[in-house]
Amino acid sequence: MSGHNKWSTIKHKKGRADAKRGKIFTKIIREITVSAREGGGDPDANPRLRAAIADAKAANMPADNIKRAIDRGTGDLDGIQYEEMSFEGYGPGGVAVMLELLTDNRNRTTPEIRHLFSRFGGNLGENGCVAWLFTRTGLILVPRSPEVDEDTVMELALEAGAQDLETDDADYFRIYTSPEELHRVKDLLESGGLVVEAAQFEMEPSSTTRLEGKQADQMIRLMEAFDDHDDVQHVWANFDIDEDLLNAE
Repeated sequence: MSGHNKWSTIKHKKGRADAKRGKIFTKIIREITVSAREGGGDPDANPRLRAAIADAKAANMPADNIKRAIDRGTGDLDGIQYEEMSFEGYGPGGVAVMLELLTDNRNRTTPEIRHLFSRFGGNLGENGCVAWLFTRTGLILVPRSPEVDEDTVMELALEAGAQDLETDDADYFRIYTSPEELHRVKDLLESGGLVVEAAQFEMEPSSTTRLEGKQADQMIRLMEAFDDHDDVQHVWANFDIDEDLLNAE
């Protein structure tokens, strides 16, 4: 399995028990606000907002916080205006990296991202330099439990129209969909009795770059630094690193 996919799942596991709850809330609130601004405050008519609200509920965010974020997005409450930005670059060993951000200060964010790339053995590139390596897809995480067997998950996923099912993770079944079908498949899985812990958009790499030793360690540190940055909403990369090393971090 690619490091990209494994990192996504590991990040989600860590997020469940992350002590820095305020940082998680900050990122989700920004996403809710911008989603409501761009597509309106009705989650039934705004898939992006619907996904953000699902993330908020999964993080146990209070309903009042969610409502205020929506109201700021729709203009019913005053609030900070966030701008969407994207960056592309290279990590250690030439690993392709893509980032999506929400910032209230472009002039501050750009040099900070450039510094993080260089600090951990990478460099910021021009937009478009690595995007061709990635394809947007949907990812659904279904927690494993004694009550849910693999055959049942596979049957429900196929009936719902999923594109692929990966079962090599000890904690989750990972179900892949087209971006357009993500929420429909999620709803069908839940109506079939499965618990869905996350449904999110991913950027799937067409190829991976193998890293070991110092470069692998630098790449993990770079990903962690991006995850910890307030403005970074999503980060994807096409590295391939031993599972044991990723799990040890």
